[in-house]
Amino acid sequence: MDKKEPVMEMTRRQFLTKVGKIGGTAAVFSMMGTLGLLSPETLKAAEFTPPNQGDLTSAHRKGKKVIILGAGIAGMTAAYELGLAGYDCTILEARPRSGGRIWTVRRGTAETEIGGIKQVARFDEGETMYLNAGPMRIPQFHSTMEYCRKFGVAIEPFNNVNEHGYYYNENVGALSGQKVRKRAAKADVRGYVAEMLAKAVNQNALDLPLTPDEKLKLVDYLKREGDLSADLFYKGSERGGYIEEPGGKLDAGVRRDPFDMKSIITSGFGIFFASEYSYDQQMMMFHPVGGIDAIPRAFEKRVGHMIEFNSEVKEIRQNDSGVRIVYTNAKTGATQELTGEYCICTIPLSVLKSIPADFSKEMADAIGKVNYASAGKIGLQFKRRFWEEDEQIYGGSSLTNMDITQMYYPPTGYFGKKGVLLGYYVTGANADKIGSMPVADRENYALSQAAKIHPQVYREFEASFSVHWKNIKYNVGAWGSYSAEERKTIYPTLCKPDGRIYLCGEHISYIPAWMAGGIDSARKVVTEIHERVMKE
Repeated sequence: MDKKEPVMEMTRRQFLTKVGKIGGTAAVFSMMGTLGLLSPETLKAAEFTPPNQGDLTSAHRKGKKVIILGAGIAGMTAAYELGLAGYDCTILEARPRSGGRIWTVRRGTAETEIGGIKQVARFDEGETMYLNAGPMRIPQFHSTMEYCRKFGVAIEPFNNVNEHGYYYNENVGALSGQKVRKRAAKADVRGYVAEMLAKAVNQNALDLPLTPDEKLKLVDYLKREGDLSADLFYKGSERGGYIEEPGGKLDAGVRRDPFDMKSIITSGFGIFFASEYSYDQQMMMFHPVGGIDAIPRAFEKRVGHMIEFNSEVKEIRQNDSGVRIVYTNAKTGATQELTGEYCICTIPLSVLKSIPADFSKEMADAIGKVNYASAGKIGLQFKRRFWEEDEQIYGGSSLTNMDITQMYYPPTGYFGKKGVLLGYYVTGANADKIGSMPVADRENYALSQAAKIHPQVYREFEASFSVHWKNIKYNVGAWGSYSAEERKTIYPTLCKPDGRIYLCGEHISYIPAWMAGGIDSARKVVTEIHERVMKE
C-alpha cells in the first residue's frame, strides 16, 4: 500500500489538472467534492455543495478576502475563477489599464520609458493598424483559447509560417547579402542532406543496426524527403519554386536551379528551420481580431468591478492571520491600505524584488535571483502593403542574421491600402543594443536593415512605435527566464506559498512568455487557496 499510494495521488492530480484545462477551476472544485477530496466534515463546516453549472458560493459565506496584485491575465484569471467560487477579490493595478504585457499600441497610445523616452503612436486609425507590443499569437492547444471561446473573443489565423518569406544573411559566403525564399532554402538543404544520408546508408557507412529491409525503407523515406532522383542525387525540386511560374496552355514555367551544396550549407539558413516547427510555433496559431488586447478587455468586462487602477503597491505585509497591502493612488497621491486573508502576487519578479515585503529569506533570495529576458519590438506603418503587392507575401516572417533578427508581415487586413509591419522582434543582446538607442535611431536602424530585404521601405514608410521591455515601468523585462539549474533550485521555492502570499504569473510556469503561462499558473494558485480554505 505504501508504494502504491503516491501513484494513486499523482494520477488524481493529473486527472484534476485535465479537468481544470477543460472546464476551468469551477469544474475542479466540483470534481473535488464529487471525488470526496474535501471531507464531509469540511464540506459541512464550509457549507460547500458541489456546484451545478459553475455556481460556487461556500467561500463567500466564509468571508474570505483575496487581494490580487496586478491586472494582467494571471491576476484577472485568478479573480474570475475565485469570483465563480464566491470569494471577495480586489485587484490592485498600477497602470490605468489592464493586460500588463498584453498590450496593443494604436493611434494615440502614449508611453514614457524608464529614462524619459516618450512616444505617442501616430498609426492611422483602423482595425488592423496596430502593434501588439507583447504577445501576438496563440498556439491552438493553449488554455488561452478556452477563454477566447468562453468570452466570445473573435479570433482568426495567425500566419506564423509562410514559405514565401525570405532568409537573408550577411557574411556567410556565396549567398551573403542575397534574399532567398524560404521554400528554396528548405528544398536545397533538405535535398542535399537527404542525398548524403541516403548514400551513406547504401554504402553501409552508418553505424546503425539496420536490416536490409529497414535500409530500403529509410532510403525510400530520404528519397521522398529530399525529392531525390532514382540514383539518389538532389538535382533541384519544384518545392523550391520557379523563376517563371507555370501557367496556361504550353506554359510549363521555368523551375529554379538549386544552389550548390557548399553555398546553401554555409549560408546558415538551415539554423532557422527549427524555429517554425518547434512545439509552440507549429501551425495552426491564432490571434484576436483587432488586436491582442481583446483578451484582457474580455476579462475586464467580467472582473473590472474588482480592479482599482492607478494603484501602485508600496509594501506587502503579512502575519499569521492575514495580509496587508500598502499602495498609493496615482491620481490623488494618497497612501491607502487593504487587508485580506490571502494575497496573489502577479507582479513581475524584476519589479517585486524592489518592493518591501514580508517574505521569508528563502523566498526573497529566490525572487532576487530570477533574470528577466530582454526583448523589443517596432511597428512600422507603410502607406502601401508592398510585401503583398510586389512580392506576394501574405503573413509569416522573414528571418536574418542582422540585428533586427526577424520581420513579421501583418496576418490580417490582406489587400488593405496600408499596413503595420513588425519591423523587428529582438531578444537578448540585440534587444539591449537597439533598446539603448533613442527612438529616432531605433526607427532608422530598423529601416536601414529592412531595406536590404525590401528596398521599398524608405519610399513607403510613414510612422513607427518601438518598445524595449526592460525600459517599461512595472515590467522591467519581457518574461522570467530560468536556467536548467534554477528550475531545480530556486524555482520550486517560488511555486510554494510563502505564508499567505502566493506568487503567480507566466514566470510561475513552464511556458514563460506565453499568456497561457499566466492563466495556468493562476488556475493552480486558485485551486491551492481553495483547498487551504476548505481545510481551515
